Amino acid sequence: METRLGFIGIVVQKMESAAEVNRILSCYGEIIRGRIGVPSQTEHSAVIGVIVEGDNNRIGAMTGKLGNVPGIIVKSALAPRG
Repeated sequence: METRLGFIGIVVQKMESAAEVNRILSCYGEIIRGRIGVPSQTEHSAVIGVIVEGDNNRIGAMTGKLGNVPGIIVKSALAPRG
């Protein structure tokens, strides 16, 4: 299957969901090329940026699981094929 490079933005609105986000990201560690997390100093929230490289099915499975976690917003952008 063809691999693609992309970016996933994760907004953690409920910090109690952070452990589940980290668990999911760990399960997909083989497609993660970089990660940065920035917690808010004034609110109980955070933003996580993840660089991924993998096939559509694997990236989609990860973003789908992340999107099902309560208090989490996920957006992704993948480089065009070819």
